[in-house]
Amino acid sequence: MTISPRTMEDKSNKLILIPILAVVFLMIGYQYICPAGSNSCRFQTGDKLSGMFRQYHSGDDIYAYQEGLEEEGSSKIMSKFNFTDRDLERQVDFNIKGDDVIVFLHIQKTGGTTFGRHLVRNIHLEQPCDCMPGQKKCTCHRPGKAESWLFSRFSTGWSCGLHADWTELTNCVPVVMNKKDKKDAQRNGRNFYYITMLRDPVSRYLSEWKHVQRGATWKTALHMCDGRSPTQDELPACYSGDDWTGVTLTNFMDCPSNLANNRQVRMLADLSLVGCYNVSTFTAGAERERSRILLASAKNNLRNMAFYGLTEFQRKTQYLFERTFGLRFIQAFTQINSTRAASVGVGEGALRRDIEGLNALDVELYEYAKELFLRRYQYSRQTQHREQRLRRRQERQEERQRLHQHRAPISKARREEEKEIEGEEGEEVGGVATTEDYSSQVVRW
Repeated sequence: MTISPRTMEDKSNKLILIPILAVVFLMIGYQYICPAGSNSCRFQTGDKLSGMFRQYHSGDDIYAYQEGLEEEGSSKIMSKFNFTDRDLERQVDFNIKGDDVIVFLHIQKTGGTTFGRHLVRNIHLEQPCDCMPGQKKCTCHRPGKAESWLFSRFSTGWSCGLHADWTELTNCVPVVMNKKDKKDAQRNGRNFYYITMLRDPVSRYLSEWKHVQRGATWKTALHMCDGRSPTQDELPACYSGDDWTGVTLTNFMDCPSNLANNRQVRMLADLSLVGCYNVSTFTAGAERERSRILLASAKNNLRNMAFYGLTEFQRKTQYLFERTFGLRFIQAFTQINSTRAASVGVGEGALRRDIEGLNALDVELYEYAKELFLRRYQYSRQTQHREQRLRRRQERQEERQRLHQHRAPISKARREEEKEIEGEEGEEVGGVATTEDYSSQVVRW
């Protein structure tokens, strides 16, 4: 029995159609299981297209260099807070040659030491900071002046107290800097640009516990508020003796006066709004109101700072600082996720929930800060792209104008040359003017 070519062709088409239909059904099923924007699936857009463009991967921090996909990823930020363009726009006219000062609020265990070293050792400056070997502090003077443009641990030291918070710095820094630079505070309208770093609350809390376990105390911190430090009754110690070396995580969490609890909110809020550290007279309802006031104050102060970064997003932190102050770092920031806190396995169970409960205000603040940070990054990238497109358009217009100006003299000279040739052809030859009537000339000859 012979098989016609048509029959064989039909069978081949059916065989090809089967895998095509299978792929179509798989794609439809995937869309139902993993809808766009879902975090439940393992493979995200960036993973599927990772081979198409260069990325910087560090944990949660993905620094995409491909412009279109980068903005597409940023546009998928889940919006919970209503931020205005004024909240997102952060580009200050920092005058390093004038009187402006950057003030770094260093919160413990947020990567502030690394960032502080970037400020004094890694910024491209006309007059770099002078860092002597073996010394922690560097001299960061303005170009041509013996005045500091940076207030931080590694430039001016702990001039307002060890790890001074927002309440301390805002009352202390203007006085200290004006005194150092011999400025008249009444007549001098200098700008103080406050900056800080934040970190995931659970990771930060565990990192502080490990630090205290090794013997750190920060006992010399002043905690100044309304002109005085807290009393022993207002801020009782969590341990007896010189330090808390060897403390277990359980004991660390059990101390109600442990300043590690909600440290980021406390250090960013205006403590004078809640009577500083005096909580002895607060009832349960009043304590909730106190927490609400502290959180609102911390959010407000953070939002109005010139800049803040997140430990989990080093490259974006670098980018936003450079865009905000118009300064450039010499070397790129690196993301280091292998910290001591990362080695503590808390998982997703009861222990993590207990730590989050002790740091409930910090958890809410960080959620707020993370969305604002990512939206500022997105806003800044989009602004930069618009600026680049406008600059390229202007360059093309200028290039066209230059070409037009260059062609104009050539065209003018060419027209004059053509006129000259026409004049020569119109001159009389042998007393007879040349004309287009060639036959009449033949007759006359």
